[in-house]
Amino acid sequence: MRTVGVEEELLLVDPDSGEPRAMSAAVLARAAQDDPGQDVFEKELFGQMLECATHPQSEMAALGAEIMLCRKEAARHAGGIGCAVAALAMSPLPVSPSISLNDRYRWMAERYGITARDELVCGCHVHVSVDSDEEGVAVVDRLRPWLAVLCALSANSPFSQGRDTGYAAYRSRVWGRWPSAGPTELFGSAEGYHRRVAEMLATGVILDEAMAYFDARLSARYPTVEIRVADVCLRADTTVLVAALARALVQTAARDWRAGRPPLDHSVSVLRLAAWQAARSGLAEDLLDPATMRPRPAADVVRSLLEHVGDALVESGDAACVEGAMAQLLSRGNGACEQRLLMERTGSLRDVVTECVRRTQG
Repeated sequence: MRTVGVEEELLLVDPDSGEPRAMSAAVLARAAQDDPGQDVFEKELFGQMLECATHPQSEMAALGAEIMLCRKEAARHAGGIGCAVAALAMSPLPVSPSISLNDRYRWMAERYGITARDELVCGCHVHVSVDSDEEGVAVVDRLRPWLAVLCALSANSPFSQGRDTGYAAYRSRVWGRWPSAGPTELFGSAEGYHRRVAEMLATGVILDEAMAYFDARLSARYPTVEIRVADVCLRADTTVLVAALARALVQTAARDWRAGRPPLDHSVSVLRLAAWQAARSGLAEDLLDPATMRPRPAADVVRSLLEHVGDALVESGDAACVEGAMAQLLSRGNGACEQRLLMERTGSLRDVVTECVRRTQG
């Protein structure tokens, strides 16, 4: 059974005003004081963000329980210093991001200017174990057409700087400003992958391998494929759904590789259009079909995804929970839909944030 781990970036906010607060250093200090030796929470680029990471898990129930524990512990540590955590991929309210103090982040701020200074976005990264770099690159090549669908499912960033962006997952559009971010061409082999990363490093435009911000990549730290397209999800059960689908996609891709089935050779230009469409409409309108790259209703594309990974879901024992979670998500709407409904009901982005703080912890 392939293991799965999840990294979630959470927004630190004032519990009364809903405005982001640059308190990550204080939250991390509180966590270290309360739980010496904890390895769950990490600093991120901005002081208004806190990253929490699960351990590798084989069972989705265990992964979901750990995600909820991470969120509750983050809320406890933040509450101890007078702030709250919200699983929001962008702040609905205006924010002036505050760069965290370390040499790497200072270099990034100086090198990339406004791209780094205005990048307050919170994502969800899913790590799925692979047996080797060769298998991992074969998986990365075969995941490409399906990643936009994961973006649409997780979409949770409709508001930014006090206004509606017109997108469901605007985070991905902001994230795309980084020079190495986005979909990739086919690598073909582990050698081809590492050669491409070395060529990028030789340009001097990026600092190190960790800055190869591909939508899916070999992890520089773990024996995993890291899938990086998802917004941080408002509800933990959506995170589990994305993680289960990610594992099934990896398993299906690895099986296709071993069977000699080639990856779909869509161009990066078309993959970028699929990503844009997913970010724009989420699940509300058409998506581009991963096989044909032609528009189809989002619900039909989701069904195609479930059919594509059906065998892998059955083998992992995840089929029933994924089908139930997907039905609930399609009925309830993703985080973007929930945020917009809250805004329609309350007329206040502050109230949207307050309610999202509550839903973050279930």
